[in-house]
Amino acid sequence: MALDTQKIIDQIKEATVLELNDLVKAIEEEFGVTAAAPVAAAGAAAGDAEAEKDSFDIELTEVGQEKVKVIKAVREITGLGLKESKDIVDGAPKVFKEGVTKDEADEIIAKLSEVGATATAK
Repeated sequence: MALDTQKIIDQIKEATVLELNDLVKAIEEEFGVTAAAPVAAAGAAAGDAEAEKDSFDIELTEVGQEKVKVIKAVREITGLGLKESKDIVDGAPKVFKEGVTKDEADEIIAKLSEVGATATAK
């Protein structure tokens, strides 16, 4: 069986990112290999990842005058109980929500601003 390299390359060019991700996973499973980058290349890739960050941690930096409203907002955002939410507010500055998208981060910061608190996305 002859391998048509150009045909394979053309198919890869037309594939979606999800299809390519599935292809990589299938190859890893079939041949027992990993597509992880070598350590030296991983360091360079990490620098690129910081430039286009897609995951943010939200830090409550200042509570403001309306502590009770901030506790309620933190509780709503995190789904934690009253005591845990109060502990977060009392411990400010503190990261309380991790791994959120840019849109979610903007929404959370806006909610906290509405009740007089200050938050930042890191």
